[in-house]
Amino acid sequence: MDDLKLRESDDIQGDVLAGFKKDQMTLLFLKFEDPARARTWVKALEPQISTTRQVATFNAAFSRARRAAAGGDPQTLKATWTNVSFTYEGLRELTGKDPLPSVRPRSGLEAFKQGSDKRALGDTGDSAPEMWLFGNGNGKGQPVHAVLTVASDTVEDLQAAVRQQREACAAAKIVIVFQQDAATLPGSRRGKEHFGFKDGVSEPGVIGFDEPDPARPECVKGHHGTRLIPPGEFVVGHDRVGGEPHDMPEWAENGSFQVVRRLGQDVPGFWSQVAGQLKVLKQAKVVPPEATVEWLAARLVGRWRSGTPVATCPHADKPSNALAGEDNDFGYRNDPEGFLTPLFSHLRKTNPRDGLQEKPGDPPFDENPVMDRRRIIRRGAPYGAPFDPASEGGGPDEKRGLLFICYQSDLVQQFEFIQKAWIDSPDFPPNRTEKPGPDGMVGAAGMLSYETPGKTTQLTLSQFVVTEGSVYCFVPSLRLLRLLGDGRLTDKPPTVVRPTDAFLPLPGMQQVGGKSWYWAYGTGGDGAVCRTLSIADGDEHKDVRERPDRPLSTWPCYAGVAKVDVILPVPDEQQVNGRSRFWLFHTVEGRQVYRLISIADGAENGLPPEQAGRVDRPDRPLSAWASFGGIQQVDAFLPVPDMQRINGKSHYWVFHTLMGSQVYRLISISDGSAHQDAIERGDLGLNMWRSLNGITRVDEFLPVPDMQRINGLSLFWVFHQDKYRIIVIRDGQRHEDQITVDDRPLTVWTSLTS
Repeated sequence: MDDLKLRESDDIQGDVLAGFKKDQMTLLFLKFEDPARARTWVKALEPQISTTRQVATFNAAFSRARRAAAGGDPQTLKATWTNVSFTYEGLRELTGKDPLPSVRPRSGLEAFKQGSDKRALGDTGDSAPEMWLFGNGNGKGQPVHAVLTVASDTVEDLQAAVRQQREACAAAKIVIVFQQDAATLPGSRRGKEHFGFKDGVSEPGVIGFDEPDPARPECVKGHHGTRLIPPGEFVVGHDRVGGEPHDMPEWAENGSFQVVRRLGQDVPGFWSQVAGQLKVLKQAKVVPPEATVEWLAARLVGRWRSGTPVATCPHADKPSNALAGEDNDFGYRNDPEGFLTPLFSHLRKTNPRDGLQEKPGDPPFDENPVMDRRRIIRRGAPYGAPFDPASEGGGPDEKRGLLFICYQSDLVQQFEFIQKAWIDSPDFPPNRTEKPGPDGMVGAAGMLSYETPGKTTQLTLSQFVVTEGSVYCFVPSLRLLRLLGDGRLTDKPPTVVRPTDAFLPLPGMQQVGGKSWYWAYGTGGDGAVCRTLSIADGDEHKDVRERPDRPLSTWPCYAGVAKVDVILPVPDEQQVNGRSRFWLFHTVEGRQVYRLISIADGAENGLPPEQAGRVDRPDRPLSAWASFGGIQQVDAFLPVPDMQRINGKSHYWVFHTLMGSQVYRLISISDGSAHQDAIERGDLGLNMWRSLNGITRVDEFLPVPDMQRINGLSLFWVFHQDKYRIIVIRDGQRHEDQITVDDRPLTVWTSLTS
């Protein structure tokens, strides 16, 4: 069907939208030892990756055959699927550079770049990253660069595929940091997790992939209550809820962000505490006398073991109600207090559906868009031998749990929001007289408020689920995977930055009409050149190239200048009688000299070059500066923000190179015709600047025009090699400094790209 085009995608990996849905699964957590060999491995792996079209076609055929066999699995239909994902560190290893040089604070990209072990997800105590089996690369474990997912219908086929992948990794010098096996539980436990409840019931439908119901077009056909969500909530580059734009790099299109967590389950502890808390409720006489442990456990989960919602069958499990796609057709609008399905139940915590209120008595929020933008697509499977006091299985001390996998387009707004703001928060839903408490099934230990008409009974539960490993990954499109095999993120020609040697702030055009104008000097095919650019005020400081490069040879004031090294405005001679003066430093026959030039206020308004700029004093050696003793070449000036024209003096930090290393000193320049200068403090190393950490040579400082002396703080762009960062300097005697924006590539400056 034309409106289900996503089913035909050969670019989106198959587990994201279609879902592997296999009985057997293995995840290999990988570390690259040799990036060149790893890229070769990626090239060989790409043809083996299962696509959405392949998986969707198989799943549809499997479902038809199963219906024809009256619910039994067709024995002749088998497949083995493979997908791959990469951590931020893995992408950096493959490409040899930072794939995300600039990320917005508190964004999903920042979360991906930091990794799940650095995020505050309630992983403390037994769940702390230092205890993890994988994903704690900076702790006792090894870093994870990639996660390879292999899934199959049979154990034999899975083992054969995993063996093949392990051999390929060995040949490419790829270390298998950890191997996690998972499988559908046997017998009556099939389709359930280790606590004994049906899993994967509440998955969302996807517009463009799942067929809508003719009678209820907001839901999946044949699955009433399964809402259809725009695909961009799960796959980057597609329509999102409310038309919200993606803040993602182009290379992320048709990819998805993956969370992989190994969640250990204390099954005996869960059932033991449920039994204990049932006694509390019976003593308080707030539950029926015939209520069983199963009855209370269903309320902690929100469903009975069969998947039947407590909301529709509050008194007893009715497995027949979980059939025919009706087990998701319910809501909480008529149960705002949580008398039927408690507010702390796992189902209400992870998806409040139509029952979430800002405060009691308020009308509930609409599911679209409030709930829909928080949805995730869950995959995964149990690991370990089953245990249940009501059936046979493994012993109580065996390792068991859930291999949790989910896909989304925004790690912060989807997975992390659900985990932190809903599951672990005791105050969600908000503004209740008694806090509901954390998720009663998978949340942290705490107090739960069991609400009945006119009475609240407090329950106390331990934590039954602990994190034993976690990684954040990106699942690339097939197109990107092919590029990664060549160490690239894009097939576009690399953006070329025109190196900029110095900036001159245009007189009379600073913070005028919300813009500041500059001449940016560099070198081009015609030798030394100059272009005009503007920088807008505001948070983004959008920069625009206003005029292209022009050769300096046509300007009399630049006669004999092959390259502009540094420009320093004369502090007390700015916009005096319609002109402003600057000291221009340049190199002649290997020796730096300087001259005094003046620029007319209307230099960008069509003035002839001889009027726009002129030489007011010809070249002189650096020795003419008393404060430059021992300096062979000035690299950059940085004005001390709160010491400009104070008592007739202006102070500057002067950066220069001494014996192969850049150092700096503090000088002062007096107002007046002589402009007497003096050295105020001798040379020190760059390591004295906290904000310059990691920089060996500063090329240029540029004050952020609308961020000077704001509440005692001044911001500067620091240019070094092919990067820049933003630093802040505080007024005061110590002039404390720090980084406010980490290094970004110069390609971010559109005005400097050719």
